[in-house]
Amino acid sequence: MLQPRVPSRLFPLSRLLPSTPHRHSYSSSPSSSATTTTPTTPYVRDHVPPPPIEAANPSTPSATFEADRPDPSTESFALRTYKPRTPGVRHLKRPINDHLWRGRCYLPLTFPRKGQHIGGRNHSGQIRVRHRGGGAKRRIRIVDFLRVEPGKHTVDRIEYDPGRSAHLALVTHDGTRKKSYILAAQGLRAGDQVESFRQGLPQELIESLGGVMDKGLIAAKTVFKGNCLPLHLIPQGTLVFNVGLRKGGRGQLCRGAGTFAMVLGAGEEYEKYAKEHREEDESEENVARLPDGTWAVEKEKEKEKQKEKDKGLERGRDGREWKDMYINVKLKSGEIRRIHREACATIGTASNTHWNRRQLGKAGRSRWLGIRPTVRGVAMNAFEHPHGGGRGKSKGNVQPQSIWGQLTKGGFKTRKRRNVNQFVVVARPRSVTKKKKSKRGKKEKRKN
Repeated sequence: MLQPRVPSRLFPLSRLLPSTPHRHSYSSSPSSSATTTTPTTPYVRDHVPPPPIEAANPSTPSATFEADRPDPSTESFALRTYKPRTPGVRHLKRPINDHLWRGRCYLPLTFPRKGQHIGGRNHSGQIRVRHRGGGAKRRIRIVDFLRVEPGKHTVDRIEYDPGRSAHLALVTHDGTRKKSYILAAQGLRAGDQVESFRQGLPQELIESLGGVMDKGLIAAKTVFKGNCLPLHLIPQGTLVFNVGLRKGGRGQLCRGAGTFAMVLGAGEEYEKYAKEHREEDESEENVARLPDGTWAVEKEKEKEKQKEKDKGLERGRDGREWKDMYINVKLKSGEIRRIHREACATIGTASNTHWNRRQLGKAGRSRWLGIRPTVRGVAMNAFEHPHGGGRGKSKGNVQPQSIWGQLTKGGFKTRKRRNVNQFVVVARPRSVTKKKKSKRGKKEKRKN
C-alpha cells in the first residue's frame, strides 16, 4: 500500500481562484449571503494559513486575468508524494483530492467503452491515431453539457472521470429526483446546490427582486459557482467555463481541468470594423470610368449596396443590433472571441486545477491510461520515418518534419488565408510571436 509522506517544500500557485461561498436563498439579501472562508492546505509542514479571502462582488468588473489571480506569495498548495519503497513511486506526485467519491460510478448514466477504436483503429482495422492501445477497462459517463433543465439541483458527490481531466458532479433535481452528470466547478462539494437559468429567471426570483430587473441585483442572486447562465446575464469580468458557441447549444470551450474564460461584455469591435471599411470604400475612386460619363451612377449604386449590406450585418433576425447580439469572451490562450449572447456558460473554474502538475512516476502508469510508447524518428529505419536511417543519430540533413512529411518547426502555417474565423476579435498569440516577445524581454533585461 502506498503511504503518503509530508512534502518538504511548497509549490507556488498562480492559477488558484479564491473560493467564494455558495448559497442559494432568494429571500436573503446579497450581503447576508456572502461569508468568508479560509482555505486550508493538508499535508503541509509548518504551514501558516493565508488571511481569509473576502467574497468577490459578482457585479464588479475586472479588466485582466491577473486581477482575479491571488498573490503567489500568499497562496500555496501541496502535491501528495510517497515514500520511495519502489523506483516507480519515488517520482510519483498526485494532487490531493480527498473529497472524491471512492465507490463506483452511477451505472444508469454510463455505458462500456468497447471496440477497436480503443487501439486507435478505424472500422477496417487500420491505425488512424498512433500511440493508443491497452489500458484499464472504462465506462463512458454521459455528461449533461446543455444544462437546460431549470430548477435547483443538489450535488450528491464529486467523482473522478477517467475520460477527462476535470471532475464530474452527480446532481439530483430537487423536484423530479432525476440524476445527471455535470462538469464540477472548482470548490464544488457534496450538499451544494446548483441551478440553470437558460430557460429564464424563475418567478420566485423575480418576486424577491420586487419586479426590478436590474443586472446587478440579478447577478447577486444567480452568479454562484456551478450555476449555468446565458452570457448576457453574466457580469463583466466574471470567470466562466464550459462555454457554448451557439444559441441553444452545448458547452464546448474551457472544459479541461483548471481552464476558464473571462466575460468582457458586449462587443463594439464589429461596429468600429464596419465603420473603418465603409470609410475606405468611400475614399476609393472607381477607376472604370465610361466615355459617356456613367461612372458616377455606378458609384452611387455601389454605395447603396454597401448601405444595404451594413444594415443586414448591423441587425440580426430579431432586429437587435449586431454589437448587442454578441459578447466578447477572452479565452485562456489569450484569444478574444465573439459569442452569441444566448450561449451558455458555467460560473467558476473547471475543477482539478492542479492536474497539470502531476507526475506519473513510471511508464507503466501511462500504459494503464491507454497510452503506448512514442518512438523518435531518428531511431527508426529510413522507410519508416523521414528522419530514419543513416549512421549514428543523424536525421539525414532534412528539415524537421512529421512521419507524414509535414514541416513541424519554423511557424509552418496550415490555415488558408481565405478561411478566416469571423468570430475571432483578437487572435491568440502564435509560437513565432511568443518567441519574438521572449527575445525582446531578454534584451531588455540585459540592458537593465
